Amino acid sequence: MILYSFRRCPWAMRARLALRYAGCDVEIREVSLKHKPAELLALSPKGTVPVLDTGTGVLEESLDIMRWALDRHDPQDWRLLDDPPAAARAEVLIARNDTDFKAQVNRYKYAERYPEHSREHYRRQAETWLAELEGLLAQRPFLLADHPSLADAALMPLLRQFAGVEPQWFAEAAYPRLRRWLQGWLASELFTAIMAKQP
Repeated sequence: MILYSFRRCPWAMRARLALRYAGCDVEIREVSLKHKPAELLALSPKGTVPVLDTGTGVLEESLDIMRWALDRHDPQDWRLLDDPPAAARAEVLIARNDTDFKAQVNRYKYAERYPEHSREHYRRQAETWLAELEGLLAQRPFLLADHPSLADAALMPLLRQFAGVEPQWFAEAAYPRLRRWLQGWLASELFTAIMAKQP
């Protein structure tokens, strides 16, 4: 199996998280987004990462790759099969992360491309989401359970990107639980492993 990836891409990051967690034996091929390899484009003409060649099929979306991996091995119940209502809430959180919050992060990170408002304005827009996640973490160490779930792994890379725009602001903002949750992920052996540099 081959995963075409880009180390800093949040979507590729979460695919690698799930594949590593599930123990899938996957070769990681780091892609230069300016010089996409012909093999990648042959598998997926849109040319975005991640793309997983399973040997029997091709998966072109990070969530599909995550679910595929968890279908093979899910030792900590990331899918929340023991708690169907929480599993349903996970899907809602992920959908909002991948649409609304993604758009907010893009404007916040690249505020110069959206000069109609200031970076601070875009940050304030995103704070509604941060506050909601902070509230979820007031009840338990992870977003929906006492252990990591698909939602945690799927949301974390974009939260990491958001926190990196103005690190000092994030370090001092009124979201201590969210900060602790993110730091826990970033310090984990799992995250360290999937961020190892590839040629």
